[in-house]
Amino acid sequence: MLHLRRCILTRLLSSPAASPIPFPLHRLISAAAPAVSPNPSFAVEDYLVGTCGLTRAQALKASTKISHLKSPSRPDAVLAFLTGLGLSGADVAALVAKDPLFLCAGVEKTLASNVAGLTDLGLSRTDIARLVSLAPHSFRCKSIVSNLPYYLSLFGSYENLLRVIKPNPGILNSSLEKVVKPNLAILRECGLGACHISKLCMLVPRLLNSKQERIQEMVACAEGLGVPRGSAMFRHVLHAVGFRSRETLAAKVDNLKKTLRWSDAEVGIALSKAPCLLVKSKDMLLLRTEFLFSEVGLQPAFIAHCPAMLNYSLEGRLKPRYYAVKFLKQNGLLKCDPSYYSVVAATEKAFVKKYICPHEEAAPHLAEDYVAACRGKLPANFIFT
Repeated sequence: MLHLRRCILTRLLSSPAASPIPFPLHRLISAAAPAVSPNPSFAVEDYLVGTCGLTRAQALKASTKISHLKSPSRPDAVLAFLTGLGLSGADVAALVAKDPLFLCAGVEKTLASNVAGLTDLGLSRTDIARLVSLAPHSFRCKSIVSNLPYYLSLFGSYENLLRVIKPNPGILNSSLEKVVKPNLAILRECGLGACHISKLCMLVPRLLNSKQERIQEMVACAEGLGVPRGSAMFRHVLHAVGFRSRETLAAKVDNLKKTLRWSDAEVGIALSKAPCLLVKSKDMLLLRTEFLFSEVGLQPAFIAHCPAMLNYSLEGRLKPRYYAVKFLKQNGLLKCDPSYYSVVAATEKAFVKKYICPHEEAAPHLAEDYVAACRGKLPANFIFT
């Protein structure tokens, strides 16, 4: 009978195209075979490979965490439960490799109970299966059912919640009262509203369940960069600061000063308008800066007051627009002398309407040349000597 039960499980888990099995399957399998007494010949590693579908290397690593298992009785029940949810063999293998202890969970008392609770909250069987795959460790905790409504309210939708869970599944079994809510209270004290807190936590999920001291340090770092609490850019600065160390942030600021020839005051001005500069790579900043200084002729102070231009694509926006406007100037087709920032800050539609379309007759190849320049090919008309 044990052999029959193992064959059933292996066949089910090895058939990704199979339709989801009704959830009570684990009860049928349990009823089909009596309780299995400890089997001294039961090899956990072989079970992980032969029944769960792990590679030998994965099984070797996972087996150390479940070496106490003496029979396949409990893991068989868990596998039947997962199959009943509709997980494929590949899904199950990935889950077990991620969280081997899931095979030791109680099906009736914990897993099935959580499914029932989540179903009552309105989640479909497919929703629950995705949740199990993303956060198997949290699914072994009963707190997942009581915590989920809070997170659904915070993020507005189940899809948004899944995006947060993927990099930080531990939030589902973190204490709401002792950890999550106090952390969010700190963000509210910084002047952030519910919508901004939600968006920030989606970008930096660790804000939800990190130590309060670490959140306070982030806030202090953001303020130290010259962006006051309550300002419109404060949440953006918190995102840029993230969980980087003070040493890393100091190095980032130092790089901005050296690359862009900014003073401390100019760095503060730039970061208050474009805090995302803190996450830009050194090479990216260097390439943009060299172009803006050497070809466009901008001064460091001007860039500090208009730092958004450093976020624009060098090849797809900064260069082609500069060359198109310079062509118009040299051919006497512009009556005004627009600032470079107004040129690159305009939307693509607005730029084309203002600087390309009006000159179709006087410069019939301008539109074609501009498109080529946006694709990284510099046309002859845009080469100036």
